[in-house]
Amino acid sequence: LTMTEFGHKIDLNVGTVSGIVTGNRSMSVHQLDSITVGMNLPPDHFYERYILEYIEECPLNWKKISPFLYRCIELGRLDCLQRVVILLLDNPNYLPSLFEVAENVYKDGYNEAAAYLYKKVAESEKQQHSERLAICQYRLFQIKVGQDRAVNLQAAIEFAPFVDRLDEIEQLDALKDLANVYRSLSMWDKVYEFAHRMGQLGQLQYHLVHNSKRKGTEPRKKLSRPLFVYIVYAELLCANACDAKGDHAQALAHIRGYADLSWVKEKDPESLYWKKQYQQWAKINTYVNRLMSGDISVLPDYVEHIAAEKEILAELLNVLEVANRYNVDVDHILRRFESQIEAYQEPAFSDMYTQQVLPEEYVRFWYKMAKYSLNKGRYPYGFKCLLNAWDKAEILNKGLLMHNCAMLFERFRAYAVPETEDKLQSLWEKVDQKDGFLLDSKAYY
Repeated sequence: LTMTEFGHKIDLNVGTVSGIVTGNRSMSVHQLDSITVGMNLPPDHFYERYILEYIEECPLNWKKISPFLYRCIELGRLDCLQRVVILLLDNPNYLPSLFEVAENVYKDGYNEAAAYLYKKVAESEKQQHSERLAICQYRLFQIKVGQDRAVNLQAAIEFAPFVDRLDEIEQLDALKDLANVYRSLSMWDKVYEFAHRMGQLGQLQYHLVHNSKRKGTEPRKKLSRPLFVYIVYAELLCANACDAKGDHAQALAHIRGYADLSWVKEKDPESLYWKKQYQQWAKINTYVNRLMSGDISVLPDYVEHIAAEKEILAELLNVLEVANRYNVDVDHILRRFESQIEAYQEPAFSDMYTQQVLPEEYVRFWYKMAKYSLNKGRYPYGFKCLLNAWDKAEILNKGLLMHNCAMLFERFRAYAVPETEDKLQSLWEKVDQKDGFLLDSKAYY
């Protein structure tokens, strides 16, 4: 092809093509991509040479480098990204720009690249109390948290010292996320600590927003929920922690803390939705609190109340807990919700709460169902539920959950058919005592 023909093919004028070929003209990554496509080569084919000839051997130019970094991230060329970032970090003036790239690609879901950028920015940050450093640590925490409990615990430990360095509004979401992670780990003292801090900070910010002298002043950063929700969610988490530790009286005091929301000033649709939700949860969790204290008389009212709910996994888990704890027959309740029970699937993740709390709730439900069914002599169904719970507990690496499943299997081993016994025996060999689980209150956040 002549230069003119090739220029037409890749939609570049002949002067630009000529200048690039003769080395008299700089080349952007967009032009490089066009040329590479015209040559029927993979889009990143020349990226290493581009770094060598147009970045390493030339004065650093952010306007040229920035689009190249984004293309490396889009194409998964983290090796090229790292090579260029190392060059840029020799000049601290590029830190804000690299941080901006990290924020942008994190929002777009490129977590691996974002994590690398946040880590390098954090390592190069000279001001140890800077908000940018704290945000880097927060994002790294958010990226690391997943299904591995050991990783989650380490991520929470590493991030916790940086919470206070965040903007006070962003602190609310960070404290919420920390509390949810510790909740999934059944570390109730930590749950209470971070929830309490979130509640105090939320009350302070709410007062500032609605103070007569500053009325109408909105936070400069957008929260994931209306501001008042952080205050009432803190009360809910504190109640949850107290219930889990057996302090039902203190839990009830916290439930009352989010039952009366007459102080909430917001009237917009989202705020009204959350007010209704928390008032509903307060009513339900009051029933739960009384049930766990041994007041079985409220069970019929509790069941009627949850019948109107769309998602009732947590409520039925509580019913099974009461049945197993106080030897109560709940067959009629389980029959009533049989279709919902049969339809239960593993929860989809939409935020840190659903990612950290709901999977364990799912496992616990089937464990409690297995225990109830086996105690009733319904061995085939009981073992089916136990296999489901045990298998998911292993995937989630829930040590004591697995141990509890193993102990239940051992108790009823004599009633298992050979095929079921073989499956359960293979799971038994993987048991590793690590952690525990307790009852949850109703709360989808």
